[in-house]
Amino acid sequence: MARVNRSPGGLRALLPALIALGCWAATSLAHPLSPALLELIQRPQSTVFDVLWKTSVLRVPGSDLQPEIPRHCRTVEPMAAQEETGSLLRRWAVDCGEAGLVGSEVGFSGLRDAKIDGLVRIEMSGGRSVRGVVRTSEPTLIVPEAESTAQVFAGYLRLGFDHILGGLDHLLFVFGLLLLVDTTRALVKTVTAFTLGHSLTLSLAALGLVTYPTRPIELVIALSVFFLAVELTRGETEPPSLMRRWPWAIALGFGLLHGLGFAGALAEVGLPHHEIPVALFSFNVGIELGQLAFVFACLLLRRVFHPLSARLPSWAESVPLYAMGSLSAFWCFERLAAVLAS
Repeated sequence: MARVNRSPGGLRALLPALIALGCWAATSLAHPLSPALLELIQRPQSTVFDVLWKTSVLRVPGSDLQPEIPRHCRTVEPMAAQEETGSLLRRWAVDCGEAGLVGSEVGFSGLRDAKIDGLVRIEMSGGRSVRGVVRTSEPTLIVPEAESTAQVFAGYLRLGFDHILGGLDHLLFVFGLLLLVDTTRALVKTVTAFTLGHSLTLSLAALGLVTYPTRPIELVIALSVFFLAVELTRGETEPPSLMRRWPWAIALGFGLLHGLGFAGALAEVGLPHHEIPVALFSFNVGIELGQLAFVFACLLLRRVFHPLSARLPSWAESVPLYAMGSLSAFWCFERLAAVLAS
């Protein structure tokens, strides 16, 4: 049976993957601001839309983030602002006339300077909805006549893929699983269990069957990464722990928690009323594709750099473990402070 990571120099061979994660983490920590949200909800039997513009109370100095709403939509109710925990909410109403929003561009300006992404959510009379993520490369989206099932599938597939690859805590946990198990068979079993766990709770939470406080869950997710890092530092001469003997069961349990974290991102965008099963399924598939891409990239780097890793000193094997523990500990303190402040 093939060895995955415990062979001599195996941990050292994964150093390139850790360096890539570290660079990614540094980028994320440089601007840990929540994405902006622009929501337009059409009133029944009316051409008026209620507008919600939600941004973080923190912002990059010098940035000027503004919502982009079609020019033919005139303001009919003045803006009212209120502050929630960590967020600033602005509400007003616009009348878009008979032209409506179909075929128009909606989104944000100033995303590049603000160093964040934006979420657009539009609810139109008759149950139609449009949802999307806008970025610096595509700061606006064009409201389509009607979203087909294929468009909904593609949109939520990309959303799930982008979310997992932007979630450093989730990726670091998967990275730890690569270091925990000894064989290819055990790796497949463990990653599959993690997938089943987070897919279950993501689906239940997205459908409203499970409710949970977001910030404590984010704290527990960081703790799960820290516990895994501590377990990985245990010597092989010590008696095998429950995590070593049943890695798939531990991955399943922690996967249930991580699924609630994924659900938080999906809740920001929401699900289209007419295509809930398709959107939920494709979001899950996107997460799995991103997770598999990350696992394959790590294993490829391990294989490519394994011959060179033998030249590194033995203490280099500890670098991935202590780096993982240090980063997860930082997240724990950061998220505990957010919980206490709420």
